[in-house]
Amino acid sequence: MDLHLTNKVALVLASSKGLGKAIAITLAGEGASVVIASRNINELNNAAQEIEELTGAKVTVIVADVSKAADAENLIAQVAHKFGHIDILINNAGGPPFSLFEKFDDEQWQKAFELNLLSFARLSRMVLPLMKKTGSGRIINIISGSVKSVLANSVLSTSMRMGVVGMAKLMADELGPYNITVNNVAPGLILTDRIKHTLPPDQDADEAMKQRAVSIPLRRIGEPKELAALVAFLVSDQASYITGTTIPVDGGSSRSIY
Repeated sequence: MDLHLTNKVALVLASSKGLGKAIAITLAGEGASVVIASRNINELNNAAQEIEELTGAKVTVIVADVSKAADAENLIAQVAHKFGHIDILINNAGGPPFSLFEKFDDEQWQKAFELNLLSFARLSRMVLPLMKKTGSGRIINIISGSVKSVLANSVLSTSMRMGVVGMAKLMADELGPYNITVNNVAPGLILTDRIKHTLPPDQDADEAMKQRAVSIPLRRIGEPKELAALVAFLVSDQASYITGTTIPVDGGSSRSIY
């Protein structure tokens, strides 16, 4: 399927590794002009080189800490100056630490809010004038399967991700008349470095992952490219009538009926 992403400008956040990088690879392979952003310039440059080798596309690299307003403003300004428009925004950020509710103080709650909720709201607000100008846009929030099914020790992550779900629903309602869609993608157990933080510290990692895969109907852990494929579809014209929804990519592990 040709997703017709050629000449579309896609800004992918937290894209030097993990799910963000997989999404950037897929969008670049579909012909989009991809901008990758994260805090570490060395990791960004390595990711850009890998993406360019795999896809033959030219990748733009911009260093930014999206939890900081000044960095976010500079990021959008640079992309707008270079391309003149932003068609696709992939909101993505590293997750907060895992632990029991009573272990987190106000500072940790504030950091989680700034990184995993406020940054999504801020970047989305900043791209709206550019999307409205072109008459269309796609905003995708990468959140967590914990919004569908309880994940132990994920209170910080789940609280912020649930906020994103509510925000996206209201944004979809407001932005629909401008042909701007807003959707959430909720990964389950996907093979990235972050899943190590969800595993028992006193158990062999490989054995722990095998045990967790047993409870997944597909009996395996997902690959980043499988999530990236959904994102690529959602940002395409073929998905123009899908908005305000949260779609899990979890091998069927969520037992929620709706």
